[in-house]
Amino acid sequence: MPARTKFPRVNSRHDLKHLRDDFHITGISDPQVYEFATKENRLILTFNGDDFRELAKKSRDTGIIFLSDNLPDERIDTKLTALLSKSTAHALYGKFTPLTGETEV
Repeated sequence: MPARTKFPRVNSRHDLKHLRDDFHITGISDPQVYEFATKENRLILTFNGDDFRELAKKSRDTGIIFLSDNLPDERIDTKLTALLSKSTAHALYGKFTPLTGETEV
């Protein structure tokens, strides 16, 4: 995942954090990422949809937003800002939400 500074629009409106840059966590497994997000009550943004899809419904304390790696950073910034701005506080929790070039937000 690129540094969150690549997404200025969404960062100016929402409280994004990066595991590596903000929490200084590296080299952990996907289930450990999920467990951390659950404890922190945060959504997970990932390019790794295949592995996280199965985890998405395990808890209502986190959720997964799958980002297509075919989207340029600027487009991710725009689409993610729209998705998070239109969603209620916990509407994306307990779910797997794909965000691709075809996703209408």
